[in-house]
Amino acid sequence: MSADVDTGGSESGPVPALFDRATACADRLRAADRVLLASHIDADGLTSAAIASRALERAGLCFETIFEKQLDRAAVERIARSDYDTVLFTDFGSGQLDVITEFEGEFTPVIADHHQPANAETEYHLNPLLEGIDGASELSGAGASYVLARALGGERNRDLAGLAVVGAVGDMQDGDGGLSGANEGIVREGVDAGVLSEETDLLLYGRQTRPLPKLLEYASEARIPGISNDEAGAVSFLSDLELDLKRDGEWRHWVDLTGEERKTLVNALMRYAISRGVPAERINALVGTTYVLTDETPGTELRDVSEFSTLLNATARYERADVGLSVCLGDRGPALDQARQLLRNHRRNLSEGLQWVKTEGVTVEENVQWFDAESRIRETIVGIVAGMAVGSSGVRHDRPIIAFADAGNGEVKVSARGSHALVRRGLDLSVVMREASQAVGGDGGGHDVAAGATIPAGAREEFVARADRLVGEQL
Repeated sequence: MSADVDTGGSESGPVPALFDRATACADRLRAADRVLLASHIDADGLTSAAIASRALERAGLCFETIFEKQLDRAAVERIARSDYDTVLFTDFGSGQLDVITEFEGEFTPVIADHHQPANAETEYHLNPLLEGIDGASELSGAGASYVLARALGGERNRDLAGLAVVGAVGDMQDGDGGLSGANEGIVREGVDAGVLSEETDLLLYGRQTRPLPKLLEYASEARIPGISNDEAGAVSFLSDLELDLKRDGEWRHWVDLTGEERKTLVNALMRYAISRGVPAERINALVGTTYVLTDETPGTELRDVSEFSTLLNATARYERADVGLSVCLGDRGPALDQARQLLRNHRRNLSEGLQWVKTEGVTVEENVQWFDAESRIRETIVGIVAGMAVGSSGVRHDRPIIAFADAGNGEVKVSARGSHALVRRGLDLSVVMREASQAVGGDGGGHDVAAGATIPAGAREEFVARADRLVGEQL
C-alpha cells in the first residue's frame, strides 16, 4: 500500500512527500563545481537524463553526460576514476548503493531513482520507495528526475513534465486508467504548463503514425480474432463501415478522423469484438486515458507519448543513447532521422525474435517458463520479445517468463516479465532476479513486474531452478 500523495503540485513540488529529499539533492548539486550525470539507457533512462541535463543547464552548472547499460562494479569504478567530485545517477543507482557507497571517498553520489534500494545508505538519495510510494507503478526514474528538476529550478522547469510522462509510459506505468499515484501530480503540471494533453481515446499503439488497417492489424493489445494479425480481416472490417476512411486512395490515420468518425469506429469495433467472444475486460480496455505532447507535430511518433517512448527505446538498445538524448532535447533534424531508422531496424528485429520464440517454443517449469535465445536475439531486446510472446501459442499467461541471451565476455543476460495479476498474488521479480543471480555469481534487480540480471555462462540451469523455487514461494 503506498503512502497518500498530494498530487496538486504546490510550493512543495509535484510530489510533496519527496520535497525534502529533492531539496537536499538540489542543494548538493548547486554546491558542485561540475557534475557527472550518469544514466540508464532505456526510454525511462533517456528521459531521466534529458530532464536532469536541461535542469543542470538552466541552473548554470557545468556537467558531462554518460550512459551505462548496466551499473555494475566495473562501471562504478570507471565513474570513480573520472575525476568528478559529484555524480548524479538517474534511473539507476539505488539498486547499486552497496557498491556506490564503497567509493564515497572518491565522489559524492546524488541519486534520483525508483528501483528497489540495496541494503546501504547515502545522504543524497531521492527514491519514492523511501517514502512509501510505489516505484514500479507510481513514479518512474524520469519522474524522480523531474521532482529533482523542480527542486533545482522551480516553476520554470514544469515544461519538462512531458518528458517525465514519456519515461513513465515507457516504463509501463500506465494502465487503461492512465498514470496513477505520484505520476498524477506530474501529469497535472504538464497540462498546466501547456506541454501535455490528457485525453480519453482508443488505446491502440500507432494512433499517430499507422494507417487504419495497420493500426488494427498490429493491435496486439486487443487480440480480436479476425482483425488482430489479420491484414485482410482488418481491411474488410473497415471497408464495411459507412465511413470515408480513405483520402486520395490512401488509408487515413486515426489522428485524421473527426470525433464522430472515431466514435463510430470504436462502437463498431466493440460490437465486432463481442461477436467474436472477446472477454469483457479486454473490450473495456480498448478505450482509456492517453497522453499527447501538444508542442509536437500531429501525425509523428513524437506527438503520442507511447510512440515517443518506443522511438527512444529503439535508440538506446542499439548503443545510440546519444541519439535518443538529442531527440529528447529538441533535435528534429539529423537525430530524429537517425532515430526513425533505428526504430525501423528495431521493429524488424522484434518481429524476427518473436517469430523465433513462436517456432522454438518455451520450456515450462512448475512455476516459471523460459527460453534461451543465445545469440539469435540481441540481449538488449530479449526482454521486450519475452513480453510480446506471452499469450502467443504455447506461451502461458499464468506464470512469469524468463529469457536468456548471450551478453558476451562469458556472461548471459536474463530478462523476466510477469503480469500485474501475478504481482497482486505476491510475485516480485526484482527479488527473484537479485537472489537467483547472486546465488550463481551474478547480480540483478528491477521491478516486481519486470526485472533483469546478468549471470555467468553455464549457470542457466541452476538459475532457473532457484528462480522457479523463489516464484513458487512467492505465489
